[in-house]
Amino acid sequence: MLVAALLSIPPAASAVGNPEDVVRQVTDEVIAVLKQKQLPREQRQSQILAIVEHRVDFDTVSKLVLARHWKTLNEDQQRRFTQEFKEHLAVTYGQNVDSYHDQKVEIIGARDEARGDKTVQTHVAREGQKPFQVDYRVRQIGDEWKIIDVIVEGVSLVANFRSQFQQIMASGGIDQLLKLLHEKNVKGEAAPGAPGLKSPAK
Repeated sequence: MLVAALLSIPPAASAVGNPEDVVRQVTDEVIAVLKQKQLPREQRQSQILAIVEHRVDFDTVSKLVLARHWKTLNEDQQRRFTQEFKEHLAVTYGQNVDSYHDQKVEIIGARDEARGDKTVQTHVAREGQKPFQVDYRVRQIGDEWKIIDVIVEGVSLVANFRSQFQQIMASGGIDQLLKLLHEKNVKGEAAPGAPGLKSPAK
């Protein structure tokens, strides 16, 4: 699910264009970097993360992931969570850079969503394997379209993290969640299996 992950995080561009153009542009940008096998892994990672950081609305994603808990945080906690979460996504997906093997991404449709959002649907083709679907939910933020969720084969990135973070918040609150995120980020650890964190066994 290589590009699903890396491409899966991308979003946004000028709202002068349409959501399909935005997804097409960001997909092309990421693939162009992935194809540069002669570049050191770390350099490709940093270039991709720069693309992602510019095009994802991490503030909105953070609010959606924490859901009702977001409003219980003070401004400093909100800022710290957004930063740690962004870094965690970078670690989780940055480790997939070397897995790219000439996947092709095709936009197959788009649909309207609530709040004026759009979902752009794509197929990722892999040689000798069945294509898989990656949907990008985008929202107009100011004069830009930005990605606020990525759904890989029906699994929402936002919903996935929300489920895992809710468990941590319920048992240890925001301090525990920030601690776990920070520790994994410092160690450069991606979440096991699906994206996200799991509370350590007690």
